[in-house]
Amino acid sequence: MSEPQRPSILQVCAVDFTARHFLLPLMEAQRRGGFEVHLACRRGPDAPAIEAAGFELHPIEFSRSFSLSAHFRAYRQLVGLLRRRVFTVVHAHTPVAAMIARPAARRCGVPVVIYTAHGFYFHEGMRPWARLVHIGLERAAQRYADFLFTQSGEDLETAVRERIAPPARAMAIGNGVDLARFSPDGPAGQGLAELRRELGIEPAARPVVIMVGRLVREKGYFEFLEAFGELRRSMPAARALLIGEALASDHDDSADAIRAHARRLGVADSVVFAGLRTDIPRLLALGDLFCLPSWREGMPRSVIEAMAAGLPVVATNIRGCREEVEDGLTGLLTPVRDAPALAEAMRRILSDEGLRRQMGEAGLRRARERFDENEVIERQTRVLRTLFLEKDLAWPVTAGSGGSVP
Repeated sequence: MSEPQRPSILQVCAVDFTARHFLLPLMEAQRRGGFEVHLACRRGPDAPAIEAAGFELHPIEFSRSFSLSAHFRAYRQLVGLLRRRVFTVVHAHTPVAAMIARPAARRCGVPVVIYTAHGFYFHEGMRPWARLVHIGLERAAQRYADFLFTQSGEDLETAVRERIAPPARAMAIGNGVDLARFSPDGPAGQGLAELRRELGIEPAARPVVIMVGRLVREKGYFEFLEAFGELRRSMPAARALLIGEALASDHDDSADAIRAHARRLGVADSVVFAGLRTDIPRLLALGDLFCLPSWREGMPRSVIEAMAAGLPVVATNIRGCREEVEDGLTGLLTPVRDAPALAEAMRRILSDEGLRRQMGEAGLRRARERFDENEVIERQTRVLRTLFLEKDLAWPVTAGSGGSVP
């Protein structure tokens, strides 16, 4: 089988939702840089948008479960793809897909294998024995890869400390967004009165607290609703705008229970469940405060988007969130699963207009200084170029320098 005319990259993740909402900017930048870019993931409702963007999607039946037979089936499918098509790079994302893709790629002789840990599956709240098992799995799988990217600096420290990857073969690349899309001075702030009417939020309803995340238990929706109910005691005109739905791959059927909890608490008439939306910048422009009470995260993009939109943030004091939110400066951090603390943090910010504005402006500055997606992509490009040099691979002639070689 002959080599392709251009170096080719296969991006691998579990589900198409991840690819569409988190990987497309990287894929588009790599295509502009002269690479042939493909995607392997489970096919779902986001697949048409990915294909409309011009990327070939290779369906692999990844399963976010503990079924060994399902994982072995996905492994065989991926190995079959890698034997049919020649790829220069396999870049894996998400825990299950990456656990399968790294050994599959190395078995099939792919020259460069990279893993981006958007957040290790193991975390500080996990039972010690389970945490050790997952660390061991990550350590074993990373032996088949050339390099590890982490999004959070905390994950990088963990990866080195737990011997998942040596310091010379790992880097924290951060996370970022298209800052122009979320700028409070941009088009996102237009037509908000009409958007309020669409969502059923009255003109006089203030403040508006926004949360973005899959409608699953571990995102902290139950705690949020309890905290919001407490907030409304002092701010009866407050409204909550909850954006997101559970994915079929989540194996979490809490969505109905979350909505029922709002009714049980007597706040259903003040909570808007907006579902999945593609106009997040416009929705954030409606808000006065952003809240993310997750139990675990990697490096949540939603927090960065909120800061880029000029909103103060209340989040849980967990990996990723504490790297993004400067406690007391751009927002407040609270303990996990602590609804009273969450309510107090929201009340503290929303009852002080000067503090709310100050924190929002500080968050906007921080987003612009540290969370530009172009810089995140550039960091990956420099490492990839170095790996090409190490392995004597031809860099795309149309790709430019990709930055100085580290």
